[in-house]
Amino acid sequence: MSDETTSASTKTYCVNHPNRETYLRCNRCDRPICSECAVLTPTGYRCKDCVRSQQKVYDTAQWIDYPIAVVVAAGVAFAGSYLASILGFFTIFIAPLAGVVIAEIVRFLVQRRRSRLLSRLATGAAVAGSLPLLLWRLLAVLLVMGSGSAMSGLFGLLPLVWQAVYTFLMASTLYYRLSGIQIR
Repeated sequence: MSDETTSASTKTYCVNHPNRETYLRCNRCDRPICSECAVLTPTGYRCKDCVRSQQKVYDTAQWIDYPIAVVVAAGVAFAGSYLASILGFFTIFIAPLAGVVIAEIVRFLVQRRRSRLLSRLATGAAVAGSLPLLLWRLLAVLLVMGSGSAMSGLFGLLPLVWQAVYTFLMASTLYYRLSGIQIR
């Protein structure tokens, strides 16, 4: 009888979901959390509040980092989009690599300082840097299709598709590489 009383008094419930019993605790604030509220970090499970407060501490970018990130990301993305226009199918493999390269160059130049705005601006600049060749291809396809040669216009769509694939894969890789863990 005393075992039942002891086990009933040691039950803990999630701080965010009072109806969920849990044995998991945040390794920073020691509050009980359920598996839905737990975020796995390299040092163990933490609650979302602790992870959010930790992310705010790491917004260390300075004003000069933003123009550096924009110029570098746009320039390297443009060079990568030129390479993607030559490689065709292999763009699938090159685009994520280009995103990683851009992210690492930006990180190096801004001395590993970071912020949410920095990752968003770098990604936007990279997309803008890859757009000129994408728009050039689109204009070429529209001109060929407008001249009446529909079959050659359809074959002209393939390089346009590879440019779009490059832009999407490169930008998504770059953003996730620069932004790190995001808690919503």
